[in-house]
Amino acid sequence: MKRVFISLVCALLLVAGCKNKTDMDNPFFSEWNTPYGIPDFAKIKLEHYLPAFDEGMRQQKAEIDTIVNNAEAPTFANTIEALERSGAMLSRVEGVFFNLNECENSEEMDAIADEVMPKLTAHSDDIMLNARLFERVKAVYDQRDDSSLSAEQLRLLEETYKGFVRGGANVSADQQARFRQINEQLASLTLRFGQNVLRATNAYRLVLDEGQATAIGLSADQLAAAREAADGDDSTRGKYVFTIHMPSWEPFMQNCTDRALRQQMWQAYATRCNGGQYDNTSIIDSIVNLRLERANILGYATHADYVLDACLAKTPKAVYDCLMQLWPAALAKAKAERDEYQQMMKADGIDEPLTPADWRYYSERLRRERYALDDEVIRPYFSLDSVLSGAFSVANRLYGLSFRLNADLPTYNKVARSYEVTEGDSVIGILYMDFHPRASKRSGAWMTEFRGQHRDAAGNNVIPIIQVVCNFTSPTADKPSLLTFDESETLFHEFGHALHGLLSRCSYRSIAGTNVPRDFVELPSQVMENWCRHPQVMKEYAKHYVTGASIPDELIAKIAAAQTYGQGFINTELLAASLLDMDYYTLTAPQHIDAAAFEQAAMDKIGLIPEIISRYKSPYFQHIFTTGYDAGYYSYTWTAILDADAFEAFVESGDLFNPVLAGKFRHILESGNTIDLMQAYRVFRGKDPDVRALMKHRGLL
Repeated sequence: MKRVFISLVCALLLVAGCKNKTDMDNPFFSEWNTPYGIPDFAKIKLEHYLPAFDEGMRQQKAEIDTIVNNAEAPTFANTIEALERSGAMLSRVEGVFFNLNECENSEEMDAIADEVMPKLTAHSDDIMLNARLFERVKAVYDQRDDSSLSAEQLRLLEETYKGFVRGGANVSADQQARFRQINEQLASLTLRFGQNVLRATNAYRLVLDEGQATAIGLSADQLAAAREAADGDDSTRGKYVFTIHMPSWEPFMQNCTDRALRQQMWQAYATRCNGGQYDNTSIIDSIVNLRLERANILGYATHADYVLDACLAKTPKAVYDCLMQLWPAALAKAKAERDEYQQMMKADGIDEPLTPADWRYYSERLRRERYALDDEVIRPYFSLDSVLSGAFSVANRLYGLSFRLNADLPTYNKVARSYEVTEGDSVIGILYMDFHPRASKRSGAWMTEFRGQHRDAAGNNVIPIIQVVCNFTSPTADKPSLLTFDESETLFHEFGHALHGLLSRCSYRSIAGTNVPRDFVELPSQVMENWCRHPQVMKEYAKHYVTGASIPDELIAKIAAAQTYGQGFINTELLAASLLDMDYYTLTAPQHIDAAAFEQAAMDKIGLIPEIISRYKSPYFQHIFTTGYDAGYYSYTWTAILDADAFEAFVESGDLFNPVLAGKFRHILESGNTIDLMQAYRVFRGKDPDVRALMKHRGLL
């Protein structure tokens, strides 16, 4: 259940039980006296979390009791709205702790998470399985056709009722104990899965001396980054350290001429958490079977049926149909790419089969030869600041937003940038951007929020506090952070998610901003990538970090010409991961799952060639075992159809910043989950989405 963040005045805290000095010293127990109500990061200590969690749960329980014991007949205001606004303190501590646990992780944070997750799960179950509370919710729901509710209120009512049903409100009394047990086990297992991936990723380092490192074809920038990584540790000072964090690993795999070292790095990357100290294989077995059992208790044949019932796709068949309309063309293109690389290997005198450890190396070599493209030539034009200014410019021209850096705002880490987001004279949101890898941060890139947009009980707008976290190439002593073009697209992608949260104009947080169906949430992010790569826009933001000169037309042309290069690999690994996800969660009967054997059978079924693996192998596939994309990884492809089709509307209009189209698309972003999103898309586009735009863009026609 999603909860609303509101500020609590001290008097309310006293009534709630804030009585001693220890409580008053805890920043979660009082209103934050900070600009815009930003979390008071400087005062928040590790010892504050557990007491705040306990008090937040206690307060919400009291609020729920008040709703249940209300002698008045159930109404939208005294039941649905009261429930929506309950748990303010709990939401505040959750919003800080779980975000920082992803990017400021430590053993102490993990220990807190281990202790609090079972409590939070039980607390949520206590609400969703509260028969008297559900009785009141259902009474309001049953009268929805005779009510005078606004469209947004009706949507909240419907989503609240569905949330209770999906949360187990109709589970029979004799199954509720098991239902609770499953939820508690899943909470702990998914948490441990993510912890294992982070620890396993941090644990591996390839350490080379100067003679080795400078003889394997790496660029000066790559060597400089590896040298800085080594000098940060007394045990490796003066050497070169390479890791399996993506900014280190991928350039190494693309450029290292030593095949044995590539194999070593590949093995470390692809076998993470598959046995050993951080083994996730038994956790996968438990998670998949527990999710199936819970779905069965709720009346669904599979976990995928349960998940998709709340999505636009609705059924597993619709998902498989979507993915398989792209799979044959992607696989055929991947096979053609493989054959080219195999010939290159043979020309190098290597009479052995191409392996996954060879793929990126030969792909990058051929890309340079065919398109005269070299990342080391491209990157100087894509400094982090240039790309960020490009993203900000697109948001300004589409939606009239400006981004004002304010280093005086409270922050959780001095490297995180804080921006006031303005429209005219009004600050409409706060944006934190945290760009570079560190040991305390999990891999990948994501957007989240410390506080979602909503209106408080008095009707005042509460602005969102949004966070974007990435793991981009770090700056060196003599150069700023220079991004690959892929990293540039990632920045635009996550910034698109941020815009979705920043532009929200809703009353209720649980249906505001990015709280939309999972297979729609990637549209606002993926559509932004189109502006990133468009030659007209690129010319404006891609500036050489030394000279300030715009990227040359010939280099733009080469990047554009190479857009469909490697799309066999890119689409095949993505679709394979999506199909693997669906195969796990369309199981209809419990069974022991050997993750390696299950994955191999799934890949054999679709004919994936052995030179390519699923984008994420099961033991480190956090999307589907940790971060909420279970039976939902397909959404990247589902919404890619929408984003390609949506951008085509701007191209067809002859104006990439067409104000009429921008206004219609902004309406989608502002509306959260308060409207029929596909109908809103049809209003924007004037028709249903067409898959041909995506296939054209990816060179799959």
